[in-house]
Amino acid sequence: MALQRQLLKKALGEAKTKIGGSRFCQRPSLCGSFSTVPSSAADHEAALPLLPPFDYEPKPYNGPRGDEVFQKRKKFLGPSLFHYYQNPLNIVEGKMQYLFDENGRGYLDAFAGIVTVSCGHCHPEVLNAIMEQSKLLQHATTIYLHHAIADFAEALASKMPGNLKVVYFVNSGTEANELAMLMARLYSGSLDMISLRNAYHGGSSNTIGLTALNTWKYPIPQGEIHHVVNPDPYHGIFGSDAKSYAKDVQDHIDYGTSGKVAGFISETIQGVGGAVELAPGYLKLVYDIVRKAGGVCIADEVQTGFGRTGSHYWGFETQGVIPDIVTMAKGIGNGLPLGAVVTTPEIASVLAQKIQFNTFGGNPVCSAGGLAVLRVIDKEKCQVHCADVGSHLLGRLRDLQQRYEIIGDVRGQGLMVGIELVTDRKEKTPAKAETTVLFEKLRELGVLVGKGGLHGNVFRIKPPMCFTKDDADFLVDALDYSMSKL
Repeated sequence: MALQRQLLKKALGEAKTKIGGSRFCQRPSLCGSFSTVPSSAADHEAALPLLPPFDYEPKPYNGPRGDEVFQKRKKFLGPSLFHYYQNPLNIVEGKMQYLFDENGRGYLDAFAGIVTVSCGHCHPEVLNAIMEQSKLLQHATTIYLHHAIADFAEALASKMPGNLKVVYFVNSGTEANELAMLMARLYSGSLDMISLRNAYHGGSSNTIGLTALNTWKYPIPQGEIHHVVNPDPYHGIFGSDAKSYAKDVQDHIDYGTSGKVAGFISETIQGVGGAVELAPGYLKLVYDIVRKAGGVCIADEVQTGFGRTGSHYWGFETQGVIPDIVTMAKGIGNGLPLGAVVTTPEIASVLAQKIQFNTFGGNPVCSAGGLAVLRVIDKEKCQVHCADVGSHLLGRLRDLQQRYEIIGDVRGQGLMVGIELVTDRKEKTPAKAETTVLFEKLRELGVLVGKGGLHGNVFRIKPPMCFTKDDADFLVDALDYSMSKL
């Protein structure tokens, strides 16, 4: 911690001496008071990267300042809340891939509200659908008929492979995974659930059990849940050998259960865990093992769904499998509190034994917004765009990796990318202090990224899907500049 504070203090001190000119950006409205000194012959350092031009003028902000908001938050909101950056940002406006603070300064949002804003902040077509529905009917539950929920369910089911045709709407990814686990246990008649180490599936009392990162877990009963070895090609004990990881699943079933299980759940690319891809072919092997043990296979698409991976609409398709249950949230609503579970008619029938109901699931406003999101993703060819821009971004990041030893791994697909920082490439030692310094430096340059992994040493690059190649270049140039100053 002492090293971390020392490095951070030094970096911030250097940054303050460099802020003050007018060449940071071609549009002052995006830059506010944060600009750079002009380059000169006396300055041997590389010029600071330029924020790409963006034709938008944020509205003047006359609301509470950040200090006031922060004090009120500390007084009235739960102490478990955390914030990014030494001086928390007071974000007051968003437009497509940009966010704006109280001073009108623009930032390139490379984290999309924790992988939630799929189409772009305040996308006009999504906003219009929400506002038009709000004028007519803001809320009515499923005890009455309304076309919005039916239209949305039909459109969502049309995106699913196989017999995944029955939709349940909820309010978040945590709720979706709760419901999926309930379905699996009722359908199979078993309790044992299998999840991956390093996974994140929610923060409720039940989904904490599925989650396998100690930073997110409270010491409470976890139920009948087994965490198997993570098929992580970078850190995993078996490298990219999917068969060896799958054998560990079989061993857990053979030695740790009655031989029957309720289900297996996994992300295709672990999000909170640090954009970790699974060993190729892993899910196909494990799905077969789990189904032979009487269980169902659940794909958590909360972060990987809706074309973000580029090559496919759903993350699980990159592994060549069709799950029995699919959970989704975040990008499905572009910022609306919306989630869904999609399953087969056979599995869905088990919930008809009792009443299964969600007051706000399928709310007409959220349904109208969600349907607009699906239409925008198709209309703007977001999946193809993610593949194109993601390939460009990954290529540039891997070039950067050749120049900086601190970059241990660059991984991901489409616009779901992770950059793992290490102090020793051979030992893969987490570069915790350096990650904190770079995190702050990127913010100063106008780039907002996420952090993940057990040690917080992975930059999570998961921007709105309208992110461009110019944005990708700016992000990489900002990383290059920041790393050159370490």
